[in-house]
Amino acid sequence: MVAEPSTVSQAAPNSPPAEAPNVYAEGILAGLVGAGAIALWFLILDTIRGRPFYTPTVLGTALFGSGAGLSAPAQLPASLDLVLSFTWVHVLAFLLIGVAGARLLALAERDPDFGFGVVLLFVVFEFGFVVVSQLFAEPILHALAWQAVLVGNLIAAAAMAAVFRLRHPRLTIRP
Repeated sequence: MVAEPSTVSQAAPNSPPAEAPNVYAEGILAGLVGAGAIALWFLILDTIRGRPFYTPTVLGTALFGSGAGLSAPAQLPASLDLVLSFTWVHVLAFLLIGVAGARLLALAERDPDFGFGVVLLFVVFEFGFVVVSQLFAEPILHALAWQAVLVGNLIAAAAMAAVFRLRHPRLTIRP
């Protein structure tokens, strides 16, 4: 009896690893870091002021409670349900921003002209909260100091930019 040669499958040609999972993972990481940075900022500020979780309670009240109670925000009791609900939405928003930034950076690595889109994305989201608050929930700006919100957004943007910079050290941006 003669043994037949076994069929050996040929190895697939070397192809670059799938880029999409890496881009999404990077965006998720940046989003989590940004959300964590701004949450920590407000936890520190609220704790110094003697009202831990005040900021997410106010924002949760505005988002889920139709603003009821924002006419007298000083009497607004901290609510674990509102804090957790708002935190969930807040993290999801940052994840979306992180993934959008990571996708733009992936494009910018191939074409540096897209790099300006990343910068523009961060500028738009930096001031988006204040503008949206002024248009739809002005009591939020009375309950929270807009300067603290601006600094918190800058901290989150810087944290996300640091994540992206560490992962793309040679990235060049052309306007």
